[in-house]
This record gives sequence, C-alpha cells and structure tokens, in this order.
Amino acid sequence: MDNIILLTDSYKVSHWRQYPPKAEHVYSYFESRGGKWQDIVFFSLQYYLKRYLAGRVVTQDKIDEAEQIFSAHFGDKTLFNRSAWEYILKEHDGRLPVRIKAVPEGTPVPSFNVLMTVENTDPACYWLTNYLETLLVQVWYGSTVATQSREIRHLITKYLNRTGTSNLSIDDPVDTACAFKLHDFGFRGVSSVESAGIGGAAHLINFKGTDTLAGLLFAQKYYNEPMAGFSIPAAEHSTITSWGQEHEVDALRNMLSQFPNGTVAVVSDSFNIFEACSDLWGGQLRDEVLMRNGTLVIRPDSGDPCSSACQRATEYF
Repeated sequence: MDNIILLTDSYKVSHWRQYPPKAEHVYSYFESRGGKWQDIVFFSLQYYLKRYLAGRVVTQDKIDEAEQIFSAHFGDKTLFNRSAWEYILKEHDGRLPVRIKAVPEGTPVPSFNVLMTVENTDPACYWLTNYLETLLVQVWYGSTVATQSREIRHLITKYLNRTGTSNLSIDDPVDTACAFKLHDFGFRGVSSVESAGIGGAAHLINFKGTDTLAGLLFAQKYYNEPMAGFSIPAAEHSTITSWGQEHEVDALRNMLSQFPNGTVAVVSDSFNIFEACSDLWGGQLRDEVLMRNGTLVIRPDSGDPCSSACQRATEYF
C-alpha cells in the first residue's frame, strides 16, 4: 500500500498510450460539483501529500513490483509504462515531477470553484498528472466531514442564539460556547484507522470535543497541532450494569466519588432513565451532585428509556 505506482485505477495504467502525439503538459483541477450545502470546507490534502507523495517515493523495487502485478492483472506486460517510471527514478531521484496548488485547508469555498490543481513539471511526464487523480480525490472524505461538521455547528449556533443562550457569530474561531456541543465518537463507526484519523481531524476544524484518538494523532503528525481536541471521564453501560440493577445507585455514586472535579458523563438509562433521574440523581444522590465541583452530564444513550442494557450487552458481545 506504500507503492505509489499501484495507488491508482487500473485503467489509468494504459493512459500513457492514449494522449495525443507530442503531449507535454496536463493541467487538472478538483472542485465540488455541488450538493446539499453551498460551501465546501476543503481538508486533508496535506495528509496525502506527506503520507504518499512527498520525497523519494519511486524505487526500483516498486517498479519491479508494479510490473509483476500489472502483467498478471492485465495479461499484457506491455501496458505498464516501465520506462517512464524508470525515467522518474533516474532523472528526478524517484521524486514526482508535479506541482499541486490548493486553497488553504479549512477554508469554506462555494461549490463549483477550484479547490486544488495538479500539473506535471516535466514534459516527459504528461501522463503523471491524472495518474495521481485516484489518490488525490480522496480529499472528498475529509472535506465532506469538515463541511457537515461546520453546517451542524451553524445549526447549533442558530438555536443557541434563538433561545437566548448566547449571541454567537457562526464562524467565530474563539467561541467556546459551541465548541463542545458536538462530541465525536466516530472511531468505532468508520472503515479503518486511517478513516478515523482523517474524519476525526476534520471534525476538529469546527469543534473541540472528541474521543477519536486517531484524529488527535493525525492532527499532531500531519498538521503540527499539539492537541486539537479534549475529552472527559465518562461511563458506558458495562461499567454501570456490572454493579447489578439493585446497586445502580452505588454505581452512580462511585462515578461522583471517583471523579469529584470537572465534567463527568454518566450513562443513566441502563435500566430506566426516568427513575434514574427522579429517584437516584434527583433523590438519593441529590446532595452529592450539588456538592460536586463541576458539571454532571446525565446521559441517555440507548434510545429506549426502559430497555435493559444488560440484555443488549449480552447480545452485543
């Protein structure tokens, strides 16, 4: 997966034969074709540049590997442009002769505008520009997450202002009232660790709350951000239901004693969210809650206020 020659669509391998005679320069661009929202937040290009394209990415071993795979894949050894890749290795020390320009990442850009351009800098490598398209257009994922996250922030801000909770500017970068209103647990829901890193970091353009550690590490390594997001101690069903229903109040009390300061979130619908709020948090534990130095978040989680988390946990595992 680190062989740049193989990170493309199969049909592009034969494109070097398809351009007009004497072709020397291919200039391509990437844009949003429009969709649900007017603006697109461009994000994740820097990752792909650093991870896959920067430096000496073409070697003799990679050329040999690609030739072997393409020969078997197509049943035709001549479709692979071996001499062109060896030219890059010899004349450019394995570095890709392309120029990539882009809008600053994190920038909202109206649809149908150029977000990124790619062009070859060596006339002999005219075919290389669009060979890289397959990898580079993966910026759609980070951009999509960043865009949706921004639109959600706009919606939250709109109703914070409407309800008199605050008077916020939609894109105020220093606004803290909205910064923790959407927390990211996306690590568990994406297709890979790489997706978690990209999507998790994209979310942090607009918010500061996250449990997706891959996004934090991604932002550190590829964007030089020491700490892009923050989290708090929080319970899950297993840490509450393991006490047993008859000791649910003890499980909740334990959360207060273990985390006496700052914000803590406690899932409270393991057995019955209404009873937990009225009888436990608002009854037996009321004084301890009021004496606590920080915010208690009482979290409904399952969607069914009276369902048994014990049964769900058994079925899940």
